[in-house]
Amino acid sequence: MSSSNPTVEQQIAGSRQSHYWQELFRNTGQFPLGILLIESLREGWEYFSKPDLYVLIPAALIQTWWLTRNSQLSGWQRFLGNLIAPFLYTSFEVAIEGLKFFEALHHSSYWGFAIVLGILQALRSSKNNVSNNIVLILENLVRAQILFAAYAIYETYSNPQQTESLVLFFSDPSHLLIFLTTLVLGFSAGLADLNAQNLFTSVQKTAKQLKIYSEWLLGRDLLGRALNNPESMGLARKERTILFMDIRNFTRWSETRTPETVAILLNQYYAAIEKVLENYDVIKFKFTADEVMAVFINPSDAVFAARELIRNMDTLLTPTDLGAGVGINTGELVEGLLGGQNLRFYDVLGDTVNTAQRIEANARSGEILVSETTYMYMNNLETDAKKEIQVKGKEYPLKVYSVTIK
Repeated sequence: MSSSNPTVEQQIAGSRQSHYWQELFRNTGQFPLGILLIESLREGWEYFSKPDLYVLIPAALIQTWWLTRNSQLSGWQRFLGNLIAPFLYTSFEVAIEGLKFFEALHHSSYWGFAIVLGILQALRSSKNNVSNNIVLILENLVRAQILFAAYAIYETYSNPQQTESLVLFFSDPSHLLIFLTTLVLGFSAGLADLNAQNLFTSVQKTAKQLKIYSEWLLGRDLLGRALNNPESMGLARKERTILFMDIRNFTRWSETRTPETVAILLNQYYAAIEKVLENYDVIKFKFTADEVMAVFINPSDAVFAARELIRNMDTLLTPTDLGAGVGINTGELVEGLLGGQNLRFYDVLGDTVNTAQRIEANARSGEILVSETTYMYMNNLETDAKKEIQVKGKEYPLKVYSVTIK
């Protein structure tokens, strides 16, 4: 069923918005923040009246958008993406200041960090886990040096005599301390990032496996509903269309076959049914031996699915001298989770369900019978015949229609 709610896969991977903010604060926005601090400290409040800031921030936001618009960027695309913000910022500033723009250390450093981080991110697209881990740690080390670079650049502007050479700069113990501290913090952050990434990968793997098991029990649509809105799974009266299908004379056929032969046929039968039903708006379908029950919102979907099922069953079952019949009924029922405190399951209850099953029991091999309530929604679909059947629990015969199968 179509919905604006995020799918299970999207919930596991995270929203696009969360990826956007992570990219902005963890990568794209870090050096621009350093530039903002350096220039605001040098120029004071006057800096906020200049256009520089109002180009720097949008450039970072544009780069973030580009890097998060597609979760499957190649390494080359990641590299180029990291150059978007410095390119936009530089283009604007050079148009105003000319090549003098590059004389500022924090401007040229912006390009340096962007290129190095872009290269590392491009390398991290490799499938070699060991090299990925090494590159991830290196990436964090480089990011940590943004803090040291911002400090060193500001010192160069503020105390040029102490920063004439690297030897002179590092002769100050406080400078060396900050450099070593950022190295240690970067390495520590890299190990933490690596551990978090491995943990996230493990969680994703487990979540995907649990998703598969949950879909076996609930189905894709109901699992999504249960995650997005658990209250929607409570018992409620709804109008639904119920389809039942089972194999004619299957019990007698099974008695003369080995259990392995029976299991092989059933698995083929289930696979063929699932392949058809996944193309329709099915709330839930379940197998019980050779019987399948499917719950539809739209009666027309149920009828079209039934026609496709019968055509597929003819191909699958005819070589074994078997066939399947289908019964469909539309009406009100109660649907939702049933069970106790620790074990619950989704099901549908009511006379609509029972009647659909009894209609199916009256269908011949290769025949689709629909109730009068379903027939009202069929929009001129052809029927072969109208007849009355007597079913258990009903005082009067039921009017049913045999659907034309083309």
